[in-house]
Formats: sequence, structure tokens, C-alpha cells
Amino acid sequence: MEVVAKTNLSKKALEDYELVKKATNGDQMAYSILMDRYRNSIYHLMLKMSGDSEDSHDLTIEAFGKAFIKLPSYVPRYAFSTWLYRIAINNCIDHVRKKRFNIISIDETLFEDTDLTFSTNMEAYCLNPEDEIIREQRLFLIRKLVNQLNKKYRLMIELRFFEELSYEEIAQELSIPLGTVKAQLFRAKEILFELIQQPGASAHFDATYVKAAV
Repeated sequence: MEVVAKTNLSKKALEDYELVKKATNGDQMAYSILMDRYRNSIYHLMLKMSGDSEDSHDLTIEAFGKAFIKLPSYVPRYAFSTWLYRIAINNCIDHVRKKRFNIISIDETLFEDTDLTFSTNMEAYCLNPEDEIIREQRLFLIRKLVNQLNKKYRLMIELRFFEELSYEEIAQELSIPLGTVKAQLFRAKEILFELIQQPGASAHFDATYVKAAV
């Protein structure tokens, strides 16, 4: 397990990291404590996503199983809980796809809280090969544009939209005021929207500039 600076982690996240280290060294009690801490929250997340209680129990066990297998690769750039939730979410998405649900429509307001609204609707579960290629190109381009942001704004976008942390969780993880998080995210999203409008990028998106009602 790679050792990195952990100064931005909350007290709880640091405690989790110590448990992770013990678990990777063979401490079975550490595994049990980690499961006890997050079993219920993972289950309710799976239930919200799948809508099936029985599936949610199975998905919860699968999420912990995959996380524990990958545990040696975890690095504490983000909290263990964030890393675990991402594994659980990805596993649940795969599960739902395998069940061949008809259509999912994701209306993601990337530019919430500003006068910029960026909405993407994806029929993710019924994509034909051409649509799948287009979707992958969009995701690749978004990542590429995010990487053009300076470190401060890039981290904000990654935590909020890729790791799906709330404003409060970001403030806790980075040990900064909530107001600072909101201000930096506002600016980061403005810059990202400007990048999306550049020639060669805007053609890939259905982006709409919307003036917020004041």
C-alpha cells in the first residue's frame, strides 16, 4: 500500500486508514470493524439504486468483497468511505445492466447553484454501439478538460462530481470552510463550462446557458 500525505483526511477517515493498514496486515478484527461501520450505509445506497431489497443485500456483500480484495491498492488521497462507495456504485451499475433494465435517464446538473446548467441525458442501458462510442468520447473529453484546471479547481470537480461527495463532505475532507468549498466549486464550474464552449469541445455536448431566476 502506497503511503501518501493524509493531512486532508478527517479524523474518522484517518481512523479508517489505520484499520485498512491493519486489515492488509491480516488483522481480521479490522475487517469486521470496517464492515460494521459501513454495512448499513452501503445497503441503503444499494437499495436506492436497485430498488430490490434482496439484491441490495447481495450487492452489499459483493461490494465489501471487491473492496477487501483491492484493499492493498487503496491510497488515502480520499477517505476509505469514498473509495468504498465508488466500488459499490460501480458494482451496482454493472448488476443493473446485466438485468437488462430498459432505459435509465440521468439528468445530471453539473452546474447547479450557478446560472449555468449542463444537462446530459443518457439512455445508458440501451445504447447501440455508435451511441456507446459517443458517450465514451464525451466522458474522455470531460476528463481531459478537467485536467486543464489548476490543481485546486480540479480537485473540487473530482471530489464533487466523480467521487460524488457533498459540499459538507468536501469541506470535512479538505479541512476548509463550507463557504470556501462553494465558492471554489462555483468558479471551477464556470471555468469548465468555458472550456466546454471552446471550438472542438462544444460539438460533443448539449450544453445550455441558463440565466438563473433571481
